[in-house]
Amino acid sequence: MNMDKIKVLIADDHRVVREGLAAILKTKEDLHIVGEAQDGMEAVEKAKALVPDVILMDVSMPRMGGVEATRQIKREFPHIGIVALTMYEEQQYIFDLVRAGATGYLLKDSESSQIVAAIRAIYRGESLIHPSVASKILAEFSLMAQKKGKKPGWVEHDLTEREITVLRLVADGKTNKEIANALDLSEKTVKNHVRNIFHKLQVYDRTQAAILAIRKGLIELDPRP
Repeated sequence: MNMDKIKVLIADDHRVVREGLAAILKTKEDLHIVGEAQDGMEAVEKAKALVPDVILMDVSMPRMGGVEATRQIKREFPHIGIVALTMYEEQQYIFDLVRAGATGYLLKDSESSQIVAAIRAIYRGESLIHPSVASKILAEFSLMAQKKGKKPGWVEHDLTEREITVLRLVADGKTNKEIANALDLSEKTVKNHVRNIFHKLQVYDRTQAAILAIRKGLIELDPRP
């Protein structure tokens, strides 16, 4: 039975890559490959038909690229986690991918264990945006707000002071374990705080929470070199 398994859709225009990923994932008892797509348009169609939990999304594909496919899927199915698969030289697309709704990214030459760990992490609602990349993305959003002359003002919310503190650390790219150590809390308590933050902000992952918090002025981003 697959009801307790993580449903995964693989979208890549290279059959060898799809078959390779599928072969790796099929060896894991908690993962279930529900389908494969060879371009962005097919990825959107199969996402609608199969409603996977996580999609491994190639960035460069014919007919429709990974950025637009991600945007369309997240618009209709915001709960689906999307991991962008990129080549090293494609990293300039990361900002566009995050804006489109990707929850993380992996380089195509990542170890198989990293790919499996990424799927599980995304399924748990975590983000796979590396802290150094996350800070650049968030700084870009802050810069965009400044250019528009709209400095975010504090908005009404029902987050507690502790949740705001946790949210700041989430926006800084910290893991639950790192947050727990920093605040002298149990990891379970941090998970509960993060879950409450997602619910109150009506978001589905850490990157969305951080971006929304900066846009709304709930937290301020420290200047980065």
